[in-house]
Amino acid sequence: MWRLLYSLLKQSHDRGRTESDTIGTQIKFVKSVLWYHGYGRPAFYQLPSDGSQGSRELLLAFSWLLNRISLLEQLLTANRVKIGDEASVCMCEDNLCNSWQGRTETASNPCVKREVDVRYLQWLNGRLWFQWRTLHVDQQEQCKLLHKIHSYTSGSHMDQTIGHFSVTETDLIREPDSYKQLLQLLESENSRLEAFLEWKELEPVYWQWMETVLDTLAEDANTYKPQDVCKEKNPLPNANLCCHSASNIIGEIDTLTKDLVTLHDELHELVTCKKSVWYEKIAARESTLPDEREFCAAVRTITEAVELKLSALKYHCARKKSGMHGPCRLVFKDKRARKTSCLSSVSKEPISSAVHASEVISDLRMKEATLERELKRLQEECRHKLDEIAEGLVGVICIPPMKR
Repeated sequence: MWRLLYSLLKQSHDRGRTESDTIGTQIKFVKSVLWYHGYGRPAFYQLPSDGSQGSRELLLAFSWLLNRISLLEQLLTANRVKIGDEASVCMCEDNLCNSWQGRTETASNPCVKREVDVRYLQWLNGRLWFQWRTLHVDQQEQCKLLHKIHSYTSGSHMDQTIGHFSVTETDLIREPDSYKQLLQLLESENSRLEAFLEWKELEPVYWQWMETVLDTLAEDANTYKPQDVCKEKNPLPNANLCCHSASNIIGEIDTLTKDLVTLHDELHELVTCKKSVWYEKIAARESTLPDEREFCAAVRTITEAVELKLSALKYHCARKKSGMHGPCRLVFKDKRARKTSCLSSVSKEPISSAVHASEVISDLRMKEATLERELKRLQEECRHKLDEIAEGLVGVICIPPMKR
């Protein structure tokens, strides 16, 4: 079962298999992926790394993956044969906060709870920046090559809505014998689709069986009940001391009431004192108010931020939401025909669901501006917190870091 989960998760995350890994490495990978998706059952993460225990826990984890992240659908998408040149497009509403809920729901993985050196985090940050720049350069090079293929083969395709060949079709033209390999891939994909349809027919039976597994798990959890402790041969001594008489309970209630009244009076005095101190601070700050230039600059900054938010709101209200999400085929249109490149969904008709690249670019720019504002807000909060911490340090000079 560990090897099954490892093989499935490797295909959906790393797009490949690594059969040479040891069982310990496979178990560690499966646990990390499940923790990433928010699986919060502590008993699963406490399973040994030799794979000798946990058949029922693995069955529960497998069922959770089927239900929560649609594992089989992800595998079909990952192993789908791509005839045309595609790109992943998402024009849905921003749900950045919700996308991280599954990763922060649990912290039950014992491997994560450990002290981490700040220098190690800085090294990871630099490595991520380097990989991001490398990926960006590779994407630019890929776009240039795709543009050459699409422009050189323009008007050669039988489907006039597309008009050009893709990379796979160009390879078939250059090497006609490779069609046998493509045919084998298509046959494998058809077999997977047939197996998926068979699974969808038998899926209700599987979930009915899982209900019996959950009932058995609940029965095992309720085997040891709290009242069974009283039936032991050697009960705890002086157990009757835990029971209080009615008079003792009333006395305790009176004592607690007096304590609450005393705390209320102390809180009222504290609030009054805080108010007086606050008013004194306000009176002291009135003499140190900024001059007219600083005030006008602050008002100008606030006005620009408000105008930017209003423009973003008008843009989201005015533009037509296409809701396109997922892989889309890249279709290049010649500028001489007064058209630009567009993206069409692979699961719909190209004409009815086409969206121009300029629309996707504008949508990405709006999302980028939103993320930039959120980043600046978080940076300001961090600066205020650091300033508050620095004020409490005596004899220490804090130098802020240089801005990038």
